[in-house]
Amino acid sequence: MRLSADLRVFQTRIGYEFSRTELLVRAVTHPSIATPTRPDNQRLEFLGDRVLGLVMAEALLAADKSAREGQLAPRFNALVRKEACAEVAREIGLGEVLRLGRSEMLSGGRRKEALLGDATEALIAAVYLDAGFDRAKELVLRLWGKRISAVEPDARDAKSALQEWAQARGMTPPVYTETARTGPDHQPLFTVRVLVGNGASEEATGGSKRAAEQLAAAALLRGLETGDASELPAAGPGRKTPPKNGETGDDR
Repeated sequence: MRLSADLRVFQTRIGYEFSRTELLVRAVTHPSIATPTRPDNQRLEFLGDRVLGLVMAEALLAADKSAREGQLAPRFNALVRKEACAEVAREIGLGEVLRLGRSEMLSGGRRKEALLGDATEALIAAVYLDAGFDRAKELVLRLWGKRISAVEPDARDAKSALQEWAQARGMTPPVYTETARTGPDHQPLFTVRVLVGNGASEEATGGSKRAAEQLAAAALLRGLETGDASELPAAGPGRKTPPKNGETGDDR
């Protein structure tokens, strides 16, 4: 399959030239434009997530030979989560070469974090299928670069850290509620409030609901550490506030 000019340039950017070019085309094909003869990248995304995980697990074990599983797990999560994949995608200009349906393009699909993260995983799988694990590993290590050595020793994300804080004090999991959504459809802003069992809460705004939840959790953790967190009336004995409709109390 002959590649378009933008995909040929993209190969140069990532430092890898495909033998089976149809794999690259599939990796950049979003479900919004897929047809029976033009498969999307979802199956590649599934595979790429596993390849990325193995590469990162090996890299972390090699980087710190004395670390225990409990220390490695948050570092691993920080390196493979969607936000990290999307950051890599932006650096290599992956969004510029994605094949999207019209509605996805109009809604700003080339900038969406989840979409970019998925496409990065699909790209990793495409290289794996084209040339094997060693070449896919080489690509991942090159694209992630110093992120691996620079990952924080305690790299728990804010939502995980807040949930652990609540569990250690016998509270129910934090509850996240979307309180506002503003901005145009192609670039919305989400405002989320997080509430813990002692009545403390914080709000934050981000470019995605997931980002807003992380920012709200981080703000609440800072407030709890300094004693500045705002408090709402707690509910009954044990101070357990049940989730309302549309609220989530888990860490997904």
